Amino acid sequence: QVQLAESGGGLVQPGGSLRLSCAASGSIFGIVAMAWYRQAPGKQRELVARIPTGGAATYRDSVKGRFTISRDNAKNTVQLQMNSLKPEDTAVYYCNADVRPWDSYYSYNYWGQGTQVTVSS
Repeated sequence: QVQLAESGGGLVQPGGSLRLSCAASGSIFGIVAMAWYRQAPGKQRELVARIPTGGAATYRDSVKGRFTISRDNAKNTVQLQMNSLKPEDTAVYYCNADVRPWDSYYSYNYWGQGTQVTVSS
């Protein structure tokens, strides 16, 4: 079994910054990719940023230039640095990972429990 644990959400004023972190633990043979999604009230969950192992990060257009995703492969962690935050960034942010467990030839998709980010004055 694989678990993802997020931290770092909170309340911030417009223009401020937050850093989200997510740690993967459990029966991990390898991680294919890690990502951050978000879901605002009444809206569908959307991909914010994704970083594959050994590959380049990708971002949704609305966060390009403001958010940066990074990984520490040795620690199985992923971070999301969010700068110049806007009220429309308010959402629950979820960590997501494609992980190959030790007892499988296949990778599976896992989700964290989510962390609330609120951007408001």
